[in-house]
Amino acid sequence: MINLKGRNFLKLLDFTPEEILYLVDLAADLKDKKKKGILTTDMHKGKNIALIFEKTSTRTRCSFEVAAHDLGIGTTYLDPKASQIGKKESIEDTAQVLGSMFEGIEYRGFEQTKVETLAKFAGVPVWNGLTNEFHPTQMLADVLTIREKLGRIKGVKLTYMGDARYNMGNSLMVVCAKLGMHFTACTSKKYFPEQSLIDECLEVAKTTGATLTFTESVEEGTKDADVIYTDIWVSMGEPEEVWKERIDALLPYQVNAKAMANAKKEAVFMHCLPSYHNLETEVGREVYEKFGLAELEVTDEVFKGPQSVVFAEAENRMHTIKAVIAATL
Repeated sequence: MINLKGRNFLKLLDFTPEEILYLVDLAADLKDKKKKGILTTDMHKGKNIALIFEKTSTRTRCSFEVAAHDLGIGTTYLDPKASQIGKKESIEDTAQVLGSMFEGIEYRGFEQTKVETLAKFAGVPVWNGLTNEFHPTQMLADVLTIREKLGRIKGVKLTYMGDARYNMGNSLMVVCAKLGMHFTACTSKKYFPEQSLIDECLEVAKTTGATLTFTESVEEGTKDADVIYTDIWVSMGEPEEVWKERIDALLPYQVNAKAMANAKKEAVFMHCLPSYHNLETEVGREVYEKFGLAELEVTDEVFKGPQSVVFAEAENRMHTIKAVIAATL
């Protein structure tokens, strides 16, 4: 019997394959209950959680707030200006203060060391809503979506195209290694994940049957893929020189109709969002004015096409986050 009560949820390397699948199964059950109108507000009625957002978000904030509400939990949202964490108050002190008032704490921000320090001193479960290094709640949503769309998890071939050095590339490689999936990073060699994490995942893969592949060839990387996945190339606030460097290096790895056609016929396209696939955003228009590109990491044709499951994936953020809260409080 799997019991995750009191556990932190910081990165999937901390969890066994069985524990990860338990959370996915729980999410599927909670999703089914919500679709049927079965209330779950008695599960943790009267409890309260703090949501620390040093990086703002649409999906993560909404997912945590709706999930908490559905479980009977109150939420307090601390935006980048409302929290003194690491500024006027140390992370250790913040953890102890919030841990005395709340039954759980979510953190979305920068270094993984911050969420690890919160977890060390809070005395209550701490959940990683995203750090520079890992994005574990997104992984649960992705795995649930893959199982819903393809009917299986183990043996699925997932190809990630773009900058694989940070949270998304790292986390997808980890979850594939943990669950016996086949991970391919298809990008310029300078954008491969850190070798130390690759080595750790290779050790995990020995026990699960997973494989890890790293290639600069789009034809090789997308061949017979079940899932083609990408993310934005540049984050807001990064200087223009970084935009130019990334665009020049990653444009060959844009997910387009040709890349999708090289994958399996039933392959799906996934993206953690937001996406710069048209000119309907301020960033999209700014990029077009500076670089002449109307689409970046994915074409509008693919993003809106029949193989795209990005909005089902986005909805599943809420169901899987609900499972994490329900299981660990």
